[in-house]
Amino acid sequence: MNLQDMPSLAPTQLELPLPTRTPGESFKEPAADGFLLGGFSWRHALQDPSRPVVIINAATSVRCRHYSRFADYLFANGFDVITYDYRGIGESRPESLKGLEASWSDWGALDFEAMLQRAQREFAGQPINVVGHSFGGCAAGLGASGHVIQRLVTVGAQFAYWRDYAPAHRWRMLAKWHVVMPLMTMLCGYFPGKRLGWLEDTPAGVVRDWSMPSARYEQRPSGRLIHAKTGQLPFANVSAQTLAISLSDDPYGTIPAIERLLGYFTNSTNTHLRIEPQDIDEEEVGHFAFFRSAYQATLWPIALSWLRTGELAPDTPGRRVPRS
Repeated sequence: MNLQDMPSLAPTQLELPLPTRTPGESFKEPAADGFLLGGFSWRHALQDPSRPVVIINAATSVRCRHYSRFADYLFANGFDVITYDYRGIGESRPESLKGLEASWSDWGALDFEAMLQRAQREFAGQPINVVGHSFGGCAAGLGASGHVIQRLVTVGAQFAYWRDYAPAHRWRMLAKWHVVMPLMTMLCGYFPGKRLGWLEDTPAGVVRDWSMPSARYEQRPSGRLIHAKTGQLPFANVSAQTLAISLSDDPYGTIPAIERLLGYFTNSTNTHLRIEPQDIDEEEVGHFAFFRSAYQATLWPIALSWLRTGELAPDTPGRRVPRS
């Protein structure tokens, strides 16, 4: 701030082991404004109209390669998968980030929308599911074609309202992301996150969106632009069965932060699952670790079950957060 026809297994049964590591097939896909996006797809040899394709939306300034092991896992368990980088990041990075017009809303309304269009074209007739990490869960609500999403799983998904940060970390995170990051961006023309060991280098427009102290997404700079065009944000297009997973030791994904974003998905059926690291015999998980292969046996089956059935298995760790 990571594959064979779907097996007919009940969600509580043991899942297939990961195959020998094989990367997805790389692709380039133009967004509606012509910007060329890079990504990877995991595709089964035989098309099956009942097999869902899963689009994975990355966290802010995290490369899509971070989710490759998770994509392998979904592929091994019967899904086609698409991963991609937002403009300015990883496979979608131009030679220079200085002067690149890119915002959070561009990442959702243009880049994620391009992946929805690609999925409908390349996997014609197949159901479309989405997994969104951190801002990637917010991006899932910004595509004009959001109505095609059947099931949505988000992990630590929010849009960085500073008062929602965990109290024990709030002031340090406020200084880091809302003071130092925008100042460095003003000096460099983009945020040199890679040099600092914080994130990938990040376009200035994304930094402006992130660092604004606004409790409402439509009050962020690029959110205002979307709202001004239509009088509303696109989140209401999404009517998916939605599971929001949060970890109790994630300083970004607090209950208020998760619920703030879920409040925008007004036409979805929303379930918020709160997990303590101790629920899976771990001391800590945090904001980024969910997609590491160390959690294949404990956390990944939760997402897998939801993507398959739209339900939580009876033995799912954690507790449901009551909706207000």
